Amino acid sequence: MTQPNGQPPTLHRPGLDGRLPVAVIGAGPVGLAAAAHLLQRGLDPLVLEAGEVGAGVQGWAHVRVFSPWQHNLDAAATRLLTRSRWVPPDPGGYPTGAELRERYLLPLAATPELAPRLRLGTRVLAITRHGRDKMKDGGREQAPFEVVVESGGRQERLLAGAVVDAGGTVGTPNPLGASGIPAPGEAALAADGCLAYGVADVLAQPGRYAGRRVLVVGSGHSAMQVLGDLVRLREQAPGTEVTWAVRRAQTAGVYRVDGDDPLPARAALGAGVERLVAAGAVRLVTGVEVEELRPIADGILVAHPGGLLGPVDQVVAATGFRPDLAALGELRLGLDPAVEAPAALAPLIDPNTHSCNTVPPHGALELAHPEPGFYLAGMKSYGRAPTFLMLTGYEQVRSIAAALAGDLEAARRVELTLPAGGACSTDRGAADASCTVGEPAGAGAAACCGPEVVPLGERPAGTAMAR
Repeated sequence: MTQPNGQPPTLHRPGLDGRLPVAVIGAGPVGLAAAAHLLQRGLDPLVLEAGEVGAGVQGWAHVRVFSPWQHNLDAAATRLLTRSRWVPPDPGGYPTGAELRERYLLPLAATPELAPRLRLGTRVLAITRHGRDKMKDGGREQAPFEVVVESGGRQERLLAGAVVDAGGTVGTPNPLGASGIPAPGEAALAADGCLAYGVADVLAQPGRYAGRRVLVVGSGHSAMQVLGDLVRLREQAPGTEVTWAVRRAQTAGVYRVDGDDPLPARAALGAGVERLVAAGAVRLVTGVEVEELRPIADGILVAHPGGLLGPVDQVVAATGFRPDLAALGELRLGLDPAVEAPAALAPLIDPNTHSCNTVPPHGALELAHPEPGFYLAGMKSYGRAPTFLMLTGYEQVRSIAAALAGDLEAARRVELTLPAGGACSTDRGAADASCTVGEPAGAGAAACCGPEVVPLGERPAGTAMAR
């Protein structure tokens, strides 16, 4: 691997104290919490972020979460912030993604303890053992990790004593194709600007959606968020047509409304969409397993086993995300073949059998791989499972930091008690995505996560859903 000028990348070795840092990938909520816990343990984190602080959160900045501030803050991070005279938000308030980033993540990254240990605009290209490919056993555990990064067009090789990959999954959305791969025509439409992934901020892009025929695919709260925003947009652009496609064959449970839901905002979102469908503001189509996206002169046709849907002008794929494992090819990982989560964690979170408020707190033991010193954390540790809770991520990195510091008793100890509540169905099927940015394509049964919900929720105050 060489630089554009033909020179090999720089190899950065330990600092003057001789210690190797712990490389933390990602400057989101869990990545920064990991750095705070490592510092608390006397370890030296080096946070590598491809974009800006909270770049993933920026993707859903317009969305208000379902859980209050008190359930979105990490304890070690809060201690760092308190030293910097940080003014905490109202613990009972519900932040938007933008507020979470501006009032928590940015001040945390700016603390004197974390700021010098943060490298933004630094993309991780590969992680391996220095001088050891995947096949080499001799001296493997003693060899430091080698992290190849790119920043400003220049590549570097960094040495690290351990790696915590909290890079998230928002950069790798699930495709629309029902078979788990992009449907024919999907890539071309995305390149042409006719297809958006995730919780698209349609109100911020009226030129793209106003007065157009818009299809939203996905059966979780992410899709519902977009549907409500499209109906609001239609108040200014009456020609806007809104169609909602879900994979399930029946409408039963599609709105995910539960009178006992401990999160009223979540229940209200589903109830609001149900009213929109009943009033004809949103057209609901069931049994849609996307096979092909077919451009025609009058728009886009969506082929599925039941026939053709459309034509439409724009498609929003609110179909969830999956981990990007490309940089980890030379590491010895122990991943479940289906969930793509650590093998010991996968049975606890598998959405085919999991009722989401039954996920126990877990840490370094469940997250360990055959490659000692390497951990996946946060949403990335959940692989393709959509039921991640932010507080669970904080507990993960607390335990990991303890393990890396040699405090195995603390690493095994559970220090997280999730708030009581949660309303899960007893139906089997893929869980919904109210705890993540998105939902797996074709999710089956209505399910829930606990009160700690990462990014889906109502619009900020003043933009209530049309009734």
